[in-house]
Amino acid sequence: MSTAEVAKRAEGNWRDDFLFGAWQMAPLLLAGIPFALILGTTAAAKGLSPAETGLMSAFVFAGSAQFIAAGLWTHPIPIFVVIATTWMVNLRHLLMSASIGPQMGRFSRRQSYFGLFFLADEIWAVALRRAAEGKLTPAYYFGQSLPFWVSWVFWSTTGNILGSTIADPSRYGFDYAFVAVFLVILFGFCRNRASLIPIVVSAATALIAWKLLPSVWYIFIGGIAGTVAAALIAKPETAWPDDAH
Repeated sequence: MSTAEVAKRAEGNWRDDFLFGAWQMAPLLLAGIPFALILGTTAAAKGLSPAETGLMSAFVFAGSAQFIAAGLWTHPIPIFVVIATTWMVNLRHLLMSASIGPQMGRFSRRQSYFGLFFLADEIWAVALRRAAEGKLTPAYYFGQSLPFWVSWVFWSTTGNILGSTIADPSRYGFDYAFVAVFLVILFGFCRNRASLIPIVVSAATALIAWKLLPSVWYIFIGGIAGTVAAALIAKPETAWPDDAH
């Protein structure tokens, strides 16, 4: 059965739509396992227990922010530095929420708020592609996000337990997983030449900001630049009314 046939069959059925979301998310879920394992080993090296690592993954659920927090983790904990740095990294979630929020027309208010908690990069990308087809439902969204969340918590905790066993990620090719996953997400949005413009603008601006500014502001600045570029080249769906008539 083709993907289109599975999607059509799932429409209107909560269970089938949930499973279809999980199925479409499966490749990225598997690709996220190396991230989680490396996070767990990093946290273990900083003295965090498996329980602490698991709780951080469950309640923060933001890989880049967790990596930064684990990297800055010392005793005593530099609370202000950790909060400020992770806040800057997660500013991109404002842009992600702004783009996916209007697509949640089939969600109740409670479902929308609960769903935005799971808005990781991979989940956002898959959900937005589904929304472009006009078929983003709560069942589909939670089908893709809940298994991903469970996997992230499980494998980051497992990485902490394994500890120094996988202390060298490059030995297993885990370091390439970061690049591969985000290339897949990136090129999944490339429909034509015009769609490359925001990507190029965002990347160039982020690179310049990375060279000129301290900390991780380049992430947010690159995202803003790409958003502005996309807005400038977007074609309006309807024309403004003619005031002369």
